Amino acid sequence: MIPTRLRTPLGIAAAVVAVAALLLLPTVADNYTLITVSRVAGLGLLAASTALMTGVAGLPTLGQIAPYAVGAYTAAHLAHLALPGLVQLLGAAAAAAVFSLATGAAVVQTRGVICLMVTLAIGELTAITAGQWTSLTGGTDGMPRVPATPALPGGENLVKVPDVYTYTVVAALAVLAVTMLVLRSPAGTLIRGCRDNEARMRASGHRVSLTLLWTFTGAGAIAGAGGALLVSSQRTVSPSNVGFEVAALVLLAVVIGGAASIPGALAGVAAVVAVRDTIAPKLPGEAPLLLGVLFIAAVYLLPGGLSGVAARLGLHNGEAGA
Repeated sequence: MIPTRLRTPLGIAAAVVAVAALLLLPTVADNYTLITVSRVAGLGLLAASTALMTGVAGLPTLGQIAPYAVGAYTAAHLAHLALPGLVQLLGAAAAAAVFSLATGAAVVQTRGVICLMVTLAIGELTAITAGQWTSLTGGTDGMPRVPATPALPGGENLVKVPDVYTYTVVAALAVLAVTMLVLRSPAGTLIRGCRDNEARMRASGHRVSLTLLWTFTGAGAIAGAGGALLVSSQRTVSPSNVGFEVAALVLLAVVIGGAASIPGALAGVAAVVAVRDTIAPKLPGEAPLLLGVLFIAAVYLLPGGLSGVAARLGLHNGEAGA
């Protein structure tokens, strides 16, 4: 694991270019590409949430799909109340944070495989509830007709694909910027300290369980915001959007990107979605095989994930948000 967190000048330049390219994409890309990237934005926040818990806090999880689901359904209901996208985003993040706070007390007492299983159970229970609580979620049919709303009060409804794209990408970048600022603060150092040497942190007087609980709550808020962007981009949500398959896909993306790197997790999501949506359709029925090959290749050829490659190229010399 790379010991420092300082981004190199080359890395900063690469980040600026990447953000500029995303913002300018509507001027050169077709609607299909814009829709795909919009959906990747929501999955990217889910991946960032998973990377935060798995790589930064050291608690491997398959359960961030649960607050993602809470955020998605919350945003859908707020959209039916004709509330703007910003309110949906904040409401979804808040609801997901409350959910994570309520479930996190059990999660932060576990470690390793046990933590993975506990979070998997939470995710599966949430997906089952979404499929059976018909009055709230629409059951297995989901909520297929979420109305379009403006991004901000008084604006135009997000109907045009470029407008939807711009909103989802800008919102995702804002959430990621806040996340990375926190990880570069003393709070981020405290989280990594709990991961690296829990016994020493406890001996120093730090309340490790409380730190991990607030980290889990924050990660839930990030996932909930991702759920809101899912609804904004596709204007529908169903149990198929919040099931184990999505959770496993995102964990795969985090491993490929680099478990302790937020930018790496985003790159991993882009790689996985590219394989699933671009290459797999040309080989019907082979999508799981292709993703499996991608995973094995990443493990053997990219030990540190895509973030490790970036470090070797001099794009950064840090972790977690670098």
